[in-house]
Amino acid sequence: MTAPLGVILAGGLATRMGGGDKGLLILGDRPILGHVIDRLSPQVADLALNANGNPDRFPSFGLPVLPDSIEGFAGPLAGVLAGLDWAAGKGARHIVTAAADTPFFPADLVPRLMLAAETQGKPIALARTDNGRHPTFGLWPVALRDDLRQALESGVRKVVQWTDAHGSAMAHFPSIGFDPFFNVNTPEDLAEAERLLGGA
Repeated sequence: MTAPLGVILAGGLATRMGGGDKGLLILGDRPILGHVIDRLSPQVADLALNANGNPDRFPSFGLPVLPDSIEGFAGPLAGVLAGLDWAAGKGARHIVTAAADTPFFPADLVPRLMLAAETQGKPIALARTDNGRHPTFGLWPVALRDDLRQALESGVRKVVQWTDAHGSAMAHFPSIGFDPFFNVNTPEDLAEAERLLGGA
């Protein structure tokens, strides 16, 4: 399996942070999104950002911005679809997604997702820790993009509802001190991320 493309999912509404882009919140000396880019970019062949609204708020990151093609903030699956459509145009076979508000995810995310899909014989692979599945961190085949589009148009919104219908491999990641897929949803989470960054 050749190296997939990477898509950072930043299309959420961030209601628990009072709205706005969680990825643009400052963690340490730079936005959370900067930490995510630094972790994902070495693992993939190319990288894009899924975000809705005005793309001019992301110029400093130098990434193509992919809006959802499904209207009404249809959730992470709409971002996956945007990424798959982008990847199809580049002739790629897979994408790996990561959430824009999760600064400490594993540096070996992509190879372990690819290995899980291969060894478990499934088209999709999702990250898992002892806390459960983390479905915004996954390996997705471009071949399923039209199926996903139809599912979204029919009203499917939950990631696992669609992945379970196709079969998904699980890549298990250990939690050493904290869950590596810890994400920033609240001001308290941001304070905790600062503490974790200081101990990294």
